[in-house]
Amino acid sequence: MDKTIEKQGVPLLEVRNLSVSFTQYQGLFGRTRLEAIKSLNVTVKKGEITAVIGSSGSGKSLLAHSILGLLPYNASSGGEILFQGSLLTEKRKKDLRGKEIVLVPQSVSYLDPLMKVGNQIRNGRNDQEWKEKEQAVLKRYGLGEETEQLYPFELSGGMARRILISTAVMGTPQLVIADEPTPGLHIEAAKRVLGHFREIADDGAGVLLITHDLELALEVADSIAVLYAGITVEEGRKEDFKDEKYLRHPYTKALYRAMPEHGFYSLPGNQPYAKDKIAGCPYRPRCPFAAEECKGSIQGRQLNGGYVRCVRAGEV
Repeated sequence: MDKTIEKQGVPLLEVRNLSVSFTQYQGLFGRTRLEAIKSLNVTVKKGEITAVIGSSGSGKSLLAHSILGLLPYNASSGGEILFQGSLLTEKRKKDLRGKEIVLVPQSVSYLDPLMKVGNQIRNGRNDQEWKEKEQAVLKRYGLGEETEQLYPFELSGGMARRILISTAVMGTPQLVIADEPTPGLHIEAAKRVLGHFREIADDGAGVLLITHDLELALEVADSIAVLYAGITVEEGRKEDFKDEKYLRHPYTKALYRAMPEHGFYSLPGNQPYAKDKIAGCPYRPRCPFAAEECKGSIQGRQLNGGYVRCVRAGEV
């Protein structure tokens, strides 16, 4: 990373007001626009982990695909994505994807079932340098040399996750995007996998951790971005979650209270689907503090060292 950029404090990754919509065709001539992401704002700093928290349909995976330039043909996007201080254009996304920006995907089905994992980690390269690097990576993640001769079906769930991480760090990535890297793993295995991402960040890269599990995210993350119905409702430091009074948005506070150690209180209602347009704040129908002004346009703002998108933040 350019040292000048680092000294100036420019984030490694900055997502500003990202929106994503899809064209849906109905019959021969009809078509509609489905707005899946309305306004996402996320920041990742070099050497840190930013965890993006949200339930299914909140826009987490679409955020990852937007950064990587992997949106489907019928998608269109707005807003800005900056990487190392410069606009991340579609050409730049293609040039950096798999090199400086890498993805650890959600599903282990990304592994080729017909290819030994060693070849997949090396991406088909068989020179001595890459073989030695592969062995070093396997050792780093607690996998023996014999692992390279295994096929994906011979791996446990935790081993498969570590193989996916290994493929991502064979180069020298500046940004690692981990899309739900712990589904199906028991708690100890999940913590070990997340610990590997902590190591990656401690080595200097930035990590964007996409997950629905706030409790696990707080184990390793430096900052937390909370998404709701395609909007970033809050972004702050991990330390803000030490006490509810430091949190800014009513939805974030509800997530805090839903954690087992804070009462396990469930939040009534459901997140609206993208096709169900709601005027103003999408959390308004579920919010106990909703007021008439919440039906209008809600702008994001800085508050107490973090970001929030709520007209009543600081009051409730």
